Amino acid sequence: MSFFKKIFSKEKKETLDKGLEKTKTSFFSKLSKAVAGKAKVDDDVLDNLEEVLVSSDVGVDTTLKIIDRIEERVARDKYLGTDELNQILREEIAGLLSETNTGDETEFTIPKDTKPYVLMVVGVNGVGKTTTIGKLASQFKKKGLKVVLGAADTFRAAAIDQLQVWADRTDVPIVRQEMGSDPASVAFDTVQSGMNQDADVIIIDTAGRLHNKVNLMNELSKIKRVMQKVVPDSPHDVLLVLDGSTGQNAFEQAKQFTKATEVTSLAVTKLDGTAKGGVVIGISDQFQIPVKYIGVGEGIDDLQVFNKHEFVDSFFK
Repeated sequence: MSFFKKIFSKEKKETLDKGLEKTKTSFFSKLSKAVAGKAKVDDDVLDNLEEVLVSSDVGVDTTLKIIDRIEERVARDKYLGTDELNQILREEIAGLLSETNTGDETEFTIPKDTKPYVLMVVGVNGVGKTTTIGKLASQFKKKGLKVVLGAADTFRAAAIDQLQVWADRTDVPIVRQEMGSDPASVAFDTVQSGMNQDADVIIIDTAGRLHNKVNLMNELSKIKRVMQKVVPDSPHDVLLVLDGSTGQNAFEQAKQFTKATEVTSLAVTKLDGTAKGGVVIGISDQFQIPVKYIGVGEGIDDLQVFNKHEFVDSFFK
């Protein structure tokens, strides 16, 4: 089936396989119990499958969508053996991911006709936001792109210092002010500095406080407005970083942030340490926002461009 063509390098593929190992082992262990002693896909098997998908953090709404599609196939084909269930699930999950993730990227790229490309990164504290920014900076730099970072999470000294560490580690310039400074001012200075340095990519870190959505909404709106004074159509991407290991809590964070600002892409981190990788499928489907990056390890190269073909292939391998 052409959908599952191999396109990652052997090394990247092995990293992805290893990163999804816990999710896959947990999922198929539950699935084998769900179909034990059954020869064909019937109502009992579908009920059990529903439970497997929900407990694997795929999410209730997405689970029901998958079950409905399999029920349609059962009705159409009259007889489906449980030995065919893996392939059917693979096809349906691949189909769902294709609806939102329309691209087939395998490398870290930016649009050729957009310079500078301004990326605003949002997400609550502790999800790996700053680390994701650092890894992105490293990957873009490896591609020969000039990167500038902006430390607009000015509410925590640790956030500014952590981004500085990544800037030093990847040898890219950073614009920062003192803790408590106006985040929008930092964002403005960063975009201005990026323009002056002829940067290809400008990445802005923002504060991740959800306790007051109105403040968050106002702050992010202000950051956008001031950046647009320098680059009128910026930001070109608003990337929401989610911790995959938190399962359903990641759904809640996505819900809150999509209410507070327009989110255009997702990065799901920490998939290597969890059995909750099914959250990638549910979040992508429920919010109709493409997953752009996934974190499958702590190494600087363990942030990968999300590719639906490879993800599904590793999941069902």
